[in-house]
Amino acid sequence: MTKRMPARAGLSTHATGREKLKGHLAMLLFAVLIAGSFSFGGLAARYMEAEPLTLWRYIMTIVVMAVLAFGAFRVPAVWPKEIWRFLLLGGLIAIYMLTMFTALEYTSPIATGAVFTLMPLLSAGFALPVLGQKTRPGVLAGLVIAAAGAVWVIFRGNIADILAFDVGTGEMIFFAGVVCHALYVPLIRRFDRGEPAVAFGFWVTAGATIWLIAPGIRGLAETDFSALPLTVYAAVTYLAVVTTAGTFLLLQYASMRLPASKVLGYGYLTPSFIILLEGILGHGWASLPVLAGALVTACGLALMAFLPD
Repeated sequence: MTKRMPARAGLSTHATGREKLKGHLAMLLFAVLIAGSFSFGGLAARYMEAEPLTLWRYIMTIVVMAVLAFGAFRVPAVWPKEIWRFLLLGGLIAIYMLTMFTALEYTSPIATGAVFTLMPLLSAGFALPVLGQKTRPGVLAGLVIAAAGAVWVIFRGNIADILAFDVGTGEMIFFAGVVCHALYVPLIRRFDRGEPAVAFGFWVTAGATIWLIAPGIRGLAETDFSALPLTVYAAVTYLAVVTTAGTFLLLQYASMRLPASKVLGYGYLTPSFIILLEGILGHGWASLPVLAGALVTACGLALMAFLPD
């Protein structure tokens, strides 16, 4: 028995390491899918206001998540315990989505991107009171390095633009949403009761939709869908199926295997993946200074990923 103990411990450690690796890979895919949503989201936002657009995508997401949970994965369609968990989590996501679109009415995507870089650091702060997770100094250093690289990419390597960044109404609105999303990630693990990820995702989506009905139902009812171009339908489908349902499952999967600070740290890769996608699509490549900032972000995240939790 004494000889078997180390072998079992080794297998357990290996399995834990493998699960964490899967969590990191899930968040890499998460960043790629989020990057693709910016182009599609911009297309849809030209024809619809934020509230009805967000409600429409979440109604579609409910259908997708229901098919996945109760159809493909055959999860029993039972009323969840402690339904308030999903109302709270859904409310946080609804606030984040609405503040993001609302902020863009007052400020630029560059400014909102700069505010977004605060999210992983805020999530690391929330992880302590919510989960008792302490962020190691090395992981925190990796987050700061990645944040610096992301800010450099967002401002296209222009120091004058970075110094001229002015905190206004739009930035403060989006900051409220960023705080909500930062709190959302550690709460996923805190509120987990062993439900399948797809069922958990369905109920969170339902909770978010409930909060979005009041601000969005009138605009959605007044929308002339026959006048919308096919690009809008394609954009909303991508946002509902890939960005909302797909990334939620990835976020849920990674949040159960990685600390909150490491999970949201991958959001820093989004600007870099946008640059990569734009280049592949033939819209031009970024300058060398901007690419250098993307490399700094990748190095910071690599440092964060390989350090102990």
